[in-house]
Amino acid sequence: MATWPVIGHEWAIDLLIRAITGPAHTGGSTDRRLSHAYLFTGPAQVGKTTLARAFAQALLCETQTGTPCGACRACQRIAAGRYPDVQFITAEKNTIQIDQVRALRSDAALSPLEGAYRIFIIREIERASPPAANALLKTLEEPPPQVILLLTSARRDQLLPTILSRCQIIGLRPLPLGQIQTALETHWAVDPQRAALLARLSSGRLGWAVNAHTDPELWPARAKSLDDLLALAADGYLGRLAYAETLSRQGDAIERTLELWATWWRDVLLVQRGLPADVVNLDRRVQLAQQAELYRSEQVEAALNDLIQTLRRLKANVNARLALDVLALRLPRPAVV
Repeated sequence: MATWPVIGHEWAIDLLIRAITGPAHTGGSTDRRLSHAYLFTGPAQVGKTTLARAFAQALLCETQTGTPCGACRACQRIAAGRYPDVQFITAEKNTIQIDQVRALRSDAALSPLEGAYRIFIIREIERASPPAANALLKTLEEPPPQVILLLTSARRDQLLPTILSRCQIIGLRPLPLGQIQTALETHWAVDPQRAALLARLSSGRLGWAVNAHTDPELWPARAKSLDDLLALAADGYLGRLAYAETLSRQGDAIERTLELWATWWRDVLLVQRGLPADVVNLDRRVQLAQQAELYRSEQVEAALNDLIQTLRRLKANVNARLALDVLALRLPRPAVV
């Protein structure tokens, strides 16, 4: 029996299957059981785009069972990104531009070329410029009957309330770590020890775990970020400010670095409290034990709180350089024994 090409998120899949196969209801001038717009929210790399693509396959699959068969022409072409009635819209130069939304609106007015629907998958809708977001509202308010919009966002709080109110929202949660470990071993042939480490580091985001396994540059980058943190804690003020200035120019990598540092201080705190089995950075247990001896628990708690506050400030679009300067200067130094 065919299954959706998605690992986890079973409740969301069940909801979407019912939308496809359940009884239609009357909406306006047409009978339809589907919403005209869905918003998939959740942490980065938790599976939002994967689920949206699978939903498009289920809607256009030639079997019309509510589940993508994966074998028909429509399913295979959607998976390959070559189906004419399914379009992906992604940010250009970090922003979804007004011209992209205008092109979407023009295409949405046309009849489907092959399937029953024209489906537009808009990734990271929070990156839409204000003019683009406002232009998209016009399609959300009066969508053509053959159009379904599938939006994804890791920052629901940054979206216009008017966009939220016109979408059916499906909030995806992180997967259980055991499910991620099993998936890595089964589908990507990862050895159990490495799969367990990747699952812990992923924070329930399968996409992150798979990317970490397949991207040869990610693992050395992680090691460097952790080594930088240890060196920075022992550095003077000028060295700390110089590092903050360099980090402030790294765009999206800033948040990834700070999130990794947060896992480090959390692990140190867990070791100090006698819970070493719960640490995330399993491959650095020896270093974590050493760090737990060098710092007082109140120092570690303060460092973790500072990181959390800095991440919140960055998401609120404060000046990255100033926020990182403050964070770097407040990093704890090893306590005098």
